[in-house]
Amino acid sequence: MKNLNFSPLKKLEIILSGEHQGLATDLLDRAGVKGYTIINNLSGKGSHGFHEGHLMFNEDDVLIMIIAAVPEELVKPILEGLAPFYNEHSGVVFISDIQVTRLVKFRD
Repeated sequence: MKNLNFSPLKKLEIILSGEHQGLATDLLDRAGVKGYTIINNLSGKGSHGFHEGHLMFNEDDVLIMIIAAVPEELVKPILEGLAPFYNEHSGVVFISDIQVTRLVKFRD
């Protein structure tokens, strides 16, 4: 690649139960997010104790992380859309500043 140019975006890491994946991906799609990555079977420790990341009966019983790189102007609407969900369910959203190449992959 020649002329690598870096552009600032925000990285969202949305952690929630697999049974609610559709809610989060529908919200991202409606917000205009061009793509995301879903990681299944998370393990870790949080306020609800340790969570083992193995598939027990179906994919709904595991924690997932949805990772998306978005323009800053989409962060607030996405968080506002997720707020009612997180008022009733466990999970968390991490937001980080990132730099990306090929901005065309993330914006119209």
